[in-house]
Amino acid sequence: MESALTARDRVGVQDFVLLENFTSEAAFIENLRKRFKENLIYTYIGSVLVSVNPYKDLEIYSKQHMERYRGVSFYEVSPHLYAIADNSYRSLRIERKDQCILISGESGAGKTEATKKILQYYAVTCPASDQVETVKDRLLQSNPVLEAFGNAKTLRNDNSSRFGKYMDVQFDYKGAPVGGHILNYLLEKSRVVHQNHGERNFHIFYQLLEGGEDDLLRRLGLEKNPQQYHYLVKGQCARVSSISDKNDWKVVRRALSVINFNDNEVEDLLSIVASVLHLGNVQFAADEQGNAQVTTENQIKYLARLLGVEGSVLREALIHKTIIAKGEELVSPLNLEQAAYARDALAKAVYGRTFSWLVNKINKSLAYKEAECPGWRSATVLGLLDIYGFEVFQHNSFEQFCINYCNEKLQQLFIELTLKSEQEEYESEGIAWEPVQYFNNKIICDLVEEKFKGIISILDEECLRPGDATDMTFLEKLEETVKNHPHFLTHKLADQKTRKSLGREEFRLLHYAGEVTYSVTGFLDKNNDLLFRNLKETMCNSENTIVNHCFERTELTDKKRPETAATQFKNSLSKLMEILMSKEPSYIRCIKPNDAKQAGRFDEVLIRHQVKYLGLMENLRVRRAGFAYRRKYEIFLQRYKSLCSETWPTWEGRPHDGVAVLVKHLGYKQEEYKMGRTKIFIRFPKTLFATEDALEIRKQSLATKIQATWRGFYWRQKFLHLKHSAITIQSWWRGTQGRRKASKKKWAVETIRRFIKGFIYRNYPRCSENEYFLDYIRYSFLMNLKRNLPKNVLDKSWPTPPPSLYEVSQLLRQLCMQNMVWSYCKRISPEWKQQLDQKVVASEMFKGKKDNYPQSVPRLFINTRLGTEEINPKVLQVLGNETIKYAVPVVKYDRKGYKARVRQLLLTQNAIFIVEEAKIKQRIDYANLTGISVSSLSDSLFVLHVRCEDNKQKGDVVLQSDHVIETLTKTAMSADKINNVNISQGSIKFTIGQGKEGIIDFTSGSELLIAKAKNGHLAVVAPRLNSR
Repeated sequence: MESALTARDRVGVQDFVLLENFTSEAAFIENLRKRFKENLIYTYIGSVLVSVNPYKDLEIYSKQHMERYRGVSFYEVSPHLYAIADNSYRSLRIERKDQCILISGESGAGKTEATKKILQYYAVTCPASDQVETVKDRLLQSNPVLEAFGNAKTLRNDNSSRFGKYMDVQFDYKGAPVGGHILNYLLEKSRVVHQNHGERNFHIFYQLLEGGEDDLLRRLGLEKNPQQYHYLVKGQCARVSSISDKNDWKVVRRALSVINFNDNEVEDLLSIVASVLHLGNVQFAADEQGNAQVTTENQIKYLARLLGVEGSVLREALIHKTIIAKGEELVSPLNLEQAAYARDALAKAVYGRTFSWLVNKINKSLAYKEAECPGWRSATVLGLLDIYGFEVFQHNSFEQFCINYCNEKLQQLFIELTLKSEQEEYESEGIAWEPVQYFNNKIICDLVEEKFKGIISILDEECLRPGDATDMTFLEKLEETVKNHPHFLTHKLADQKTRKSLGREEFRLLHYAGEVTYSVTGFLDKNNDLLFRNLKETMCNSENTIVNHCFERTELTDKKRPETAATQFKNSLSKLMEILMSKEPSYIRCIKPNDAKQAGRFDEVLIRHQVKYLGLMENLRVRRAGFAYRRKYEIFLQRYKSLCSETWPTWEGRPHDGVAVLVKHLGYKQEEYKMGRTKIFIRFPKTLFATEDALEIRKQSLATKIQATWRGFYWRQKFLHLKHSAITIQSWWRGTQGRRKASKKKWAVETIRRFIKGFIYRNYPRCSENEYFLDYIRYSFLMNLKRNLPKNVLDKSWPTPPPSLYEVSQLLRQLCMQNMVWSYCKRISPEWKQQLDQKVVASEMFKGKKDNYPQSVPRLFINTRLGTEEINPKVLQVLGNETIKYAVPVVKYDRKGYKARVRQLLLTQNAIFIVEEAKIKQRIDYANLTGISVSSLSDSLFVLHVRCEDNKQKGDVVLQSDHVIETLTKTAMSADKINNVNISQGSIKFTIGQGKEGIIDFTSGSELLIAKAKNGHLAVVAPRLNSR
């Protein structure tokens, strides 16, 4: 911790004990402010931790932080929650003495979060086993369950604990958590039936409605809308942006299973939660006599089923009460006000007792079975007290009275234990104890709890006495009994000036933390906490196992009046004080920086109130009454020995003597310090700060000298290391090179010898002399083949094999070719396959037979030579559903005069069409096409031979196409006439009609010429080509 003293001007001091002006509240708050602005939320007062809620996530709770504080001396690291947790844990392990950590503060100050962080620290850092992991999980998972049933949103805190909680964590001799036990105090049952504006009921109601499955809500008779339930609408704050009820519901359900709840218990528990909501919706109306009658029968049916009671019995119990007088039972009807009170009392009783059952159930799951051999192996206990802080509201009632009474007791214990601890330390060190003047609040505790004369006794007496007792008669009795007490005041007892701030139904107590005014309204009802007998009887007959367990039949037969709420709380508090007194305490004081829950906002007025309520200045004054700073001699000497030449760099004698030499050298005055048996005590912070400043200056010169010495040593060692490494590497490398060279020569000689011998025996059958040579020849051939494989199917190259591999070579060549063919075929697309099919057909028909075929080979066949837009729409309309497979422009020659006419040739799936603009001149069905004739020259004429039996046909058709090979190939394939294509040399005869024939004569020439010859034939001169 001393390492941060140098930064004190910026971030304040880490321990308030080191404040120079320790009596100034302003200096105290300013130190808090400095640290809060730097996100330093933790500060010590000696061994007490003061924590300021940052209202934001700080990265100071990771596993790395946990390890940083684990097993480290309390003052060696900066203040932290984990330092308190670890210090308590180590004291428990080393001293084998029970510990407790008391966490207090206002609602919203971070008490519940602090408890969670401490439990998480133990879960991570303590030894683990399968059994221990189960206990850890249950300890951690008990929190969300208790928060769901015991926490609620208030004006000050969205997750305010509405009950006090004391948890014992049991550790075995190994330091592993093996069990736990929880005590709960003063659950705020009134919240079940009433909430102030801007507040909510307990979380579990909203979680069930928001997150419950539809089937579950249907069984419980609930709707998802909280506005439907009377007990949830009074605060007008059903939904809160910072709370996700749906996600919290999932956490609670998972936690219930971890804590060992079975399905039936969960179902019964949720039935009780639902029954409270249904109870709130029970309505009454007055009959003619003014007696209350239930008007919501549907709610009674749901309640009867959920609570496992008779509906008629429950209805009667809600509107009647049973009075036993002189051994006789008298049934009296209730008016509307009494019936509403009975309903709300039942709701509070059911919920409050269920909460107690829930705590007991959790305790059973956390219970630790003692070791068979008690003694050093038995468990030690570390307690965590998360309890309400001092509360002062605009309207303070019975709950605030109990809470503030609890805080008075804790403050009394705190001061006593702090003084006791200080006195014991002084005595153990042989330092004279100087008595400390402090406010002893025993006078206030006695005012509240003293027998017969205390406020609680008077309240109980007023609740129990016969006659018409009211809140005002209780106040009058108070005025009569404790009117002379200096810390008690009422309107009647006050002077004229004070009366203006006191109502006639109020009384004021002067607590250690200041004045608090309480309204007596509701004190008697809340203290009595009565439930009518017939409602108890109804609940005792419940078939719901939890309700039946909570309402025991012995209550009905027990003649003794049950203890009042205040007496129960006083007795519980007394037992808690006994528990805490039996343990070594540690303290965490939580402070809320503002009421708006805003990060970075520091409300000085609010914090001043809390500093006062928490008694922090009183604590600081007690801690500073003697000496501000104390450390063991070894630690003090180790830190400051460099300031004296006699103690630097090492001190050989006793640490006590070394510190004496050191403080003499530093010039400490006699009144500034004392030497104890094991520690040095420094009275004033300024003395310590001056020593720390001198250390900072000394560090500079020491740092320079250490750096220079270290650099020389470091580089010298590095040089020697490098030199040694270089020599070692060189020696090793030379040896390695020599061994490699000899090995390589040996291998080369053996290889050459085997090769020569193999060459000599190469023509012999395989034997040991030639197997290496033959394998080498085979390997060489295969590697050569791998490098020189054919690139494609047209590549005919192939390496020459040795004689012994000739047959294998042929097989490999065949496989290679098959593989290339297969690979090529696999890559062919459907379109390209169609192209190849057509080219193959063209090759079969024309290759070597027609002069202009070679020119067509490199040219791709096109699907059609005419687009749809080039064909007259009327033609397309006439064709109808017939699909055009191919279209090409052609020239048609008349049968008689051989006059050339431009036409379009269309191929469909069934026929050939000759088209002239918008008119189909001729249709030739494929069935009537008998053949196709073409010359062997390079001309582009061809004849379609048509069967003449059809009267519609005029004879064969003479056509010319610029794409004659493509056109004839597609025509022959479409008409399935591949074998009917006739390639003629010299002339072609064709039918003109009516038995007449025409002849086309073909001759070779220099250029293409088509004309009618004198002999009446069609003469075609085709240009010569060098293709054949």
